[in-house]
Amino acid sequence: MVESETAELKLLETAEALFDEKGVQAVGMDAIRNGSGVSLKRLYQLYPSKDHLVWAVLKRRDEAMRAAIAAHGDTHATNPYQRVLAVFDYLGTWFADPGFRGCAFINTFGEMGGISPDVAEIARGHKQALRDYFAEQTDAMNAPPGLADQLALLANGAMAVAGINGTSEPAAQAKDAARVLLDAHVD
Repeated sequence: MVESETAELKLLETAEALFDEKGVQAVGMDAIRNGSGVSLKRLYQLYPSKDHLVWAVLKRRDEAMRAAIAAHGDTHATNPYQRVLAVFDYLGTWFADPGFRGCAFINTFGEMGGISPDVAEIARGHKQALRDYFAEQTDAMNAPPGLADQLALLANGAMAVAGINGTSEPAAQAKDAARVLLDAHVD
């Protein structure tokens, strides 16, 4: 059991790193096998197709990102207003990572969303979860429901621009815009 979990973790970590670096379509199963050290037979036992592996990588990242954003908000904020702004601080730290190449969900959707319903579904679910997190915070502030959508657009736009420009500055810019929106809707 432990050996199987170790092989699966190696595959997921290797695939995630390669997909981030080169894009999903440019990475073949042989590269993942070579990078992970897991046999091709074992790789296909765990993931019968590349689509299954892509989905598993995105699912793992989705869970990690949801938990990280919530934990960051809980650690660095004492109220809903601050938790909204803490999301943008979290994004700034993420964008500053030397390996940051944009949001995996935006990137993978751009590559495969039109041809893989599973990729489209998990990308949409991930983006909905971010919007829902903002909605939890804005609801607690009695702000209009549309504010959560606007905040999600700011965050996702910052992700796209930071990935393209290779800078963390969009997080601070989006945070400033979020503060303006919050101040306009919250007493």
